[in-house]
Amino acid sequence: MAELIKALLITNPKSRQGASAALDEGLERLAQAGWRVEHLQSQGPEESQRAVRDRCGDLDLVIMGGGDGTISSMAGTLYECGIALAILPLGTANDLARSLGVGPSLEEAFDALIANRRGRIDLGIVNDHYFFNVANMGLGVQVTQELTPEVKRHWGVFSYLKAFLAAVMRIRQFKVNLRVDGKAHRLRSIQLAIGNGRYYGGGNVIRDCASIDDGKLTLYSIRPQTLWELLTLAPLLRGGQYDLDRRVFTIQGQHIDVVTRPDGMDIHADGEPISQTPARFRVMPGALDVVIGPENNGAV
Repeated sequence: MAELIKALLITNPKSRQGASAALDEGLERLAQAGWRVEHLQSQGPEESQRAVRDRCGDLDLVIMGGGDGTISSMAGTLYECGIALAILPLGTANDLARSLGVGPSLEEAFDALIANRRGRIDLGIVNDHYFFNVANMGLGVQVTQELTPEVKRHWGVFSYLKAFLAAVMRIRQFKVNLRVDGKAHRLRSIQLAIGNGRYYGGGNVIRDCASIDDGKLTLYSIRPQTLWELLTLAPLLRGGQYDLDRRVFTIQGQHIDVVTRPDGMDIHADGEPISQTPARFRVMPGALDVVIGPENNGAV
C-alpha cells in the first residue's frame, strides 16, 4: 500500500483566473493516488503562514499555488517548520518552478507531485528576509514597479519585456560598496542583483553557471551606459553570459554586504519589496526539501 501523504494546498484566489477546472482535476488525481489534501484559499501571507504553523506536526508537504511572490512569502515559515514544498505555477513568471524543472502547465505540475521526486535547495536571506530567486535594486526595482496588474493582464508573457523597456527610460546610476566573503569592491551601477536561484524576471538567467543548490549567491552589477549599449547587452542579460562583456561585474560568494549611495535604496526580492540598503545577504545551503520535476535535468 502506498504511503499516505498529508498535504496542505494554498492558493491565491487572484492567481491565473480560469484554472479551477484543471486544479479540480489535479486534486482528484492526488486523491486517487492516496493523498490527503486540504485546500486553503488564502487571502494573504499572514493567513497562509498561520495555517502552516498551526499544522506543523501534521503535514508532509505544503503545495503552493501562485506566483513567485506568493511562494516566496512562505519560505521562512516552511524552513522553520521543516516542511517540504511543492509548486503549482499559477503566476506570471514562475521562475522558481523553472529552477525546479516543473513544467508550466498544471497537468505537468501534478505529474511532478504524483512522481514525488525530491531535492534540497538553498535559501537566500537579506536583512532577515528569506527569498528563493533574486533580490535586486536599481533597474530591476523599476521594472517591478512598471509591472502593474494592468500590464500583466494586457501583455501576458510579454509583460516583463514591456516593463523593462519602460523602466530603461528612467534609470539612474548609484555608487556601491561591496564586501563579498570579506573582499571589498567599489562600483558604479544602474542595476545590481543577487541571486540564490537560477531564474528571475520571467526566465532570465542570473548567471549561466548558477543553480539553486550550489551553496552560493551570484551577484551581477551593470555599469552605467547608454540606452543603445544597454539594449545590445540584453541577449547576454537573458542568458546570464556576463563573462563575455566587461560592462557587467559578476561575482559569487556566501556572504555579501551592500552599501549604496544614495542610502536607503529599495530592495525587491522575488518581485516584492522587502527591505532597503544597507543590506547583508547570506545563503543557507540545502535549507529546504522540495518536489522537483522531470525538466530539472539533475540541477537539484
